[in-house]
Amino acid sequence: MITFVDLKPGPDAADVRAAIDRVIQRGWFILGPEVDAFETEFAAASGATHAVGVGTGTDALAIALRALGIGAGDEVITSPLSAAYSALAIMMVGAHPVFADIDPARLTLDPDKAAAAITSRTRALIPVHLYGQPADMTALMAVAKRHRLAVVEDCCQAHLATCEGRPVGSFGDAAAYSFYPTKNLGAIGDAGAITTSSDQLAERMRRLRNGGQTDRYRHQEFGVNSRLDELQAAVLRTRLRWLPEWTSGRRTLAAEYRRRLTDAAVTVPPLCDAGHVYHLFPVLSTDRGALQAHLRSRGVETLIHYPVPIPRQPALALESPAACPLADRVAAEVLSLPLRPGLAIDSVDIIAAALHEFHAAV
Repeated sequence: MITFVDLKPGPDAADVRAAIDRVIQRGWFILGPEVDAFETEFAAASGATHAVGVGTGTDALAIALRALGIGAGDEVITSPLSAAYSALAIMMVGAHPVFADIDPARLTLDPDKAAAAITSRTRALIPVHLYGQPADMTALMAVAKRHRLAVVEDCCQAHLATCEGRPVGSFGDAAAYSFYPTKNLGAIGDAGAITTSSDQLAERMRRLRNGGQTDRYRHQEFGVNSRLDELQAAVLRTRLRWLPEWTSGRRTLAAEYRRRLTDAAVTVPPLCDAGHVYHLFPVLSTDRGALQAHLRSRGVETLIHYPVPIPRQPALALESPAACPLADRVAAEVLSLPLRPGLAIDSVDIIAAALHEFHAAV
């Protein structure tokens, strides 16, 4: 069976164990030296001045919005094709998510559609760098500048990706990252971070993640309890050193998929920027159910990211979301093929052969 994920430590196992042991032996578990070191190292790797460790990627988005002063009655434009947490984070601060349809090539937020969705209540954009493919940040930043909007980049699937040679996360006011175990840089539990090059924003985000405290027992403002713990920070520090090698491996597998699937019965979204880091490798099929069943019969596990566009989620019904027909179509056709560190290149050949076999059968 070619499994979709394998979360057990691989070549990094000894480093992960050493990191865990270091934290346990020190006996300091919350906001200590490991978090401080990871924040410094991750900020440098991401091309930012500051990184602020938090509990989850969702909290990273919500805290960034709060720090920017976005709240009740404000509108934030984002993508309809993503995990729902990007929209839920907007709702967490009392703002309203507004959905603009996606670019047909990148499958990320369409700059023209985003511009058309702006109203007098719009305060920010949240572009999502989906599947590791960077959104068109040059065009989106032009929209934001023209309308004086804040930008929080959702980099939860795009660790150390670049857009036109520049790190994602470095375009907007702040950027949110998730280190959920399946991410390109994954922890061994929930974890997240926010990056920014604004000293003022970083100071406020550090305060907001820790109950609004300025110092122990002094709460200047309403905050939350969302702190990256020492254990996760230590694991992330060691895995950050592995990330360039893992990213290179993902790109090698993706290139093999592209080579082998040129005439298969699926549509492979184009590579729009060389900075793509391939968190996932999606293909589109108008006969997805049959294709997924065929691959399963050949011992290939696949997943769907994401079968329900965010505007069609019941949790968003009261927001009266606008229709996003392209996102609807992609959600009905998208299928993610296995792509992860440790996956043998021969596995890609087996998967591609099964896809061609399906093509021949139909």
